[in-house]
Amino acid sequence: MHIRTRKLIGTVILLVWVVFYALLVMAVMFNAARNLGPLGEPLFYALAGVGWIPVAMLVVWWMARPGAGDETA
Repeated sequence: MHIRTRKLIGTVILLVWVVFYALLVMAVMFNAARNLGPLGEPLFYALAGVGWIPVAMLVVWWMARPGAGDETA
């Protein structure tokens, strides 16, 4: 697969992932907001704010790999 194709697919995957993750975090927080308290909310938002990064790192790593037909620099 050419690197341009992988970058296009990876971009779509990242956009879908970020939208899905944001909606998931909002749904979890909407249901859990009553139980976390004043110290739990900032901690939840801090953890949720960086929770999408591992998946994004994997997708970017996959996008940056050289393909079979691509030249390596």
